[in-house]
Amino acid sequence: MPWTMKVFSGNANVPLAQEVCDVLGIPMGKAKVTRFSDGEVNVQILESVRGSDVFLIQPTCPPVDENLMELLIMLDALRRASAGRVTAVIPYYGYARQDRKVQPRVPITAKLVADLLTAAGADRVLTVDLHAGQIQGFFNIPVDNLLAMPIFLQYMEEKGVENLVVVSPDAGGVERARAFAKKLHLPLAIIDKRRVADNVAEVMHVIGDVRGKRALILDDMIDTAGTLVKSVEALLEHGAVECIAAATHPVFSGPARERIESSDLEEVVVTNTIPLRSEFTKVKVLSVALLMAEAIKRIHLGESVSSLFV
Repeated sequence: MPWTMKVFSGNANVPLAQEVCDVLGIPMGKAKVTRFSDGEVNVQILESVRGSDVFLIQPTCPPVDENLMELLIMLDALRRASAGRVTAVIPYYGYARQDRKVQPRVPITAKLVADLLTAAGADRVLTVDLHAGQIQGFFNIPVDNLLAMPIFLQYMEEKGVENLVVVSPDAGGVERARAFAKKLHLPLAIIDKRRVADNVAEVMHVIGDVRGKRALILDDMIDTAGTLVKSVEALLEHGAVECIAAATHPVFSGPARERIESSDLEEVVVTNTIPLRSEFTKVKVLSVALLMAEAIKRIHLGESVSSLFV
């Protein structure tokens, strides 16, 4: 007898979870996630999950620690409720930027969070655009890392790619930008930057020809938007006629909104892995619900998920 599929959600991104359930044609699982007066998370699963194939949707976006604790505690509750299998669906995997030791006496938080998720009861993980692909190796359970590239490709094809150049905002994103440019048969440019402090980057050089072209800056996330705005300034100085940006995860912390709205960016295209916490006039949000729902269905049925990665 096949497992019954159930989808639950924490409080981090309920609209996305509901959209996924609507695509799958199932009701969202019933759970109560509240807080004690001192701020501790209080979770109760309000329906039977015994023997079920459970998918728990919860990005670890701001407030990061609160959402991470919700995720861990809900995983524990589902495991103790005798769920047959629990998949942690984490559209945005927080703490991913510290994936190696770049200085003495610093943590590797991406590995720590992987250990916490496994200890809490996750049998597998489904996520979107990990900050670094090697984070999959930090887990001893299966990890499916979906790519939002097809969503952006479709949008850009509909919008028009005439006179467009794809720009990687740093050396680490070259592989992503090159793959995107190859799909659309577009030229590639790279911004050589030097980071002088956390969340502070100094743009150095633009490698490639952007003069007279529309520049598409492609990244996996936008946090404070400092790097993005400096990249736009550098591209315009080198002769670009228009700058747009595309990034999977709209973290948008600190002064991000003010920087984006006051910049020379024409448009910033993001997905709904993280819900926007304020209004933007330059931001276009695309949904990952169809992609995630298809991946969840294939995992449940034991089908291949790899075709969704390209």
